[in-house]
Amino acid sequence: MSSRQSSSKKSTKAIAAVLATVAGALVYVGSTARPAVVVTETFSGETMSMSHKQKLPKESFDGDLRLRCNETYITQTLDHFTAHFGTYEQRYFTCGEHWKSPHGPIFFYTGHESDAENFLKATGLMWENAAEFGALLVFAEHRYFGKSFPKIANASYIESLRFLSSEQALADYAVLIKHLKTTLHAEKSPVISFGGSYAGMLAAWFRMKYPFVVDGAISSSAPLLAFHGQDPPVDPEAFSRITTFVGTAAAGSAANCVPNIRKAQQVISDWGATAQGRENLTTALGLCTVPPSQEVALEIADSLVGTYTELAEGNYPWPSDYFGDLPAFPYRAACDHLKDEFESDAALLAGFRASVGVATNSSGKVTCVDWNSTSPIESENLWSYLACSELYMVISDQDGVRDFFRPSKQNQTADAERCLAKWGVELRPLWANTVYGGWAGIRAASNIVFSNGNFDPWGGYGVWESQSDSVIAIPIDQGGHHLDLMFSNEADPQSVRDAREQEKHEIRKWIRNKHKAQH
Repeated sequence: MSSRQSSSKKSTKAIAAVLATVAGALVYVGSTARPAVVVTETFSGETMSMSHKQKLPKESFDGDLRLRCNETYITQTLDHFTAHFGTYEQRYFTCGEHWKSPHGPIFFYTGHESDAENFLKATGLMWENAAEFGALLVFAEHRYFGKSFPKIANASYIESLRFLSSEQALADYAVLIKHLKTTLHAEKSPVISFGGSYAGMLAAWFRMKYPFVVDGAISSSAPLLAFHGQDPPVDPEAFSRITTFVGTAAAGSAANCVPNIRKAQQVISDWGATAQGRENLTTALGLCTVPPSQEVALEIADSLVGTYTELAEGNYPWPSDYFGDLPAFPYRAACDHLKDEFESDAALLAGFRASVGVATNSSGKVTCVDWNSTSPIESENLWSYLACSELYMVISDQDGVRDFFRPSKQNQTADAERCLAKWGVELRPLWANTVYGGWAGIRAASNIVFSNGNFDPWGGYGVWESQSDSVIAIPIDQGGHHLDLMFSNEADPQSVRDAREQEKHEIRKWIRNKHKAQH
């Protein structure tokens, strides 16, 4: 999921340019790895000969995990809800080396707005528990992403998007699971859905909409409560407040960090007021070209400050490449450049440039910031369509007091105009809550774990309190964006270790109950 839905932020080239640098890492991480192998699906039930009660040897997950999987395509109906008979090819990966066929569980990742290979390589919670549970891993690609883009004859690009929706994606997943169970003679296999961020929403919605297909869901960092129509209403400033919190001493960052981010924006505003000041600003911030006005200078500041949202999401306790090449606790590393009381405005801007550079120039090879870029990342573009057509989130207010952003309010009227102009669709701000139920849908559900970290800005729209003995909330102290789904690391805080153990406990219970019900 992009840092925030693009339709609700200031419509500037600066914001698109710099945030794309960071958010793009989520989409394209690992793109230089070897190509996946396409083979026929065959699984042997003999791969898991030892008892699951025995202690399993530590398994290595080094190397290209795609080579341990089969890349396959299934012909899907374009529109599952009408008599439209068009089709497209959906890609998915099956990884069955530990599957105890035919009744071992199926761990199913509900693909999100990314190439399926990305979450295949990152979802350690599934990989690390496959042997213990004797599970088949399935990573399904979301329609219109990766290699699962429908080719519709005689339709323009925008016209072809009319079949892009979360509801159609969930129907794809239901069809795929039915196909797998039939072809693998696994009709009695329990199915557990996994996902983080938008995929976490899909994992939960999959259980809620198709409880006869999915037996339980691990929904991590899922902002299911970010939509209009909630009771209590959405807090539109939560995202900005949490982003700011991660830069404070209470979260382990330098005490001067947040004050200096505020001061840097004021300096940019002051320097941006004159032609000479903008020249100086270009040098101080390493811009490729001189901003033509104070307003553009402020928009550049907005985009640079926006990188801290990515640092908050990716504030993992170990070096990572999920949001780009980042050090351990990257937000703290960024704040280390702003820990001082600066003697001059120039020194402050130098520190600010180095701070955001932790995210935007980790390689040190970016010679200048091209704030005038107009090339959005394709996945971000398609997320903009989803935000307009069904998943309009209310998350972009910032007051500049409880957060360090420039004060602004989300403008639904302007967003509706942009949606119509860009995509030709009417904004549907209430649809997500209508079709998925919001709080009411969550309380009526069963067999779902919702996990959220207090370092994750998206956590402001997640479920933090258990709703029943089968709808469980797991808070993760010092947790970034879906940290619990990542591969285990010695630097992990105890909170995420405990979260994973609790998730395993719930998964065992769901599987046990499924098998009991079949006898």
